[in-house]
Amino acid sequence: MRLVLKNLPFEILSLADFENLPDAVEDASTFEENALIKAKFFREQTGLACLADDSGLEVDVLGGLPGVHSARFAGYHADDKINNQKLLDELKKIGVTESAAAYRCALAFVDIDGTELLTEGKIGGKIKTVAQGNGGFGYDPYFYIDDNRTMAQLSATEKNSISHRGEALQKMVLELKERFR
Repeated sequence: MRLVLKNLPFEILSLADFENLPDAVEDASTFEENALIKAKFFREQTGLACLADDSGLEVDVLGGLPGVHSARFAGYHADDKINNQKLLDELKKIGVTESAAAYRCALAFVDIDGTELLTEGKIGGKIKTVAQGNGGFGYDPYFYIDDNRTMAQLSATEKNSISHRGEALQKMVLELKERFR
């Protein structure tokens, strides 16, 4: 796939474009550190500049959990349904049906010369124990935004315009434009 960002042509490859790449070990305690681990690791594996993210859900009443463990909250082989059930179980244990929460995304770019750029995006909302909507993925059916819709009820265009990943990407585009002007 080829993506052109106003006077900055980049050929974008995904990890699927490479054969036999090992997985990066995401063992850091922050989204920023994990994004940098992945970007550095895959830059070394491919010899190309690399953009990587780490993102997840932080629920206030759970002390920020699931956090960096969002994708594997209920274990390494858990799917969205199992992770969501664990989230609901944790809320039930402490007797709450909603909590302030945020989706966060850290986006790291590591150039072939080792230069690192890091951006972040965040969207605040609430986690509620009632699911709404069929779109999105992960915790989206339980993540309510200000207008009382869930991320799973938004169109892809609406979600991209307000999401944590969208914000981090918009900031990264500005950083890349500055670097490559």
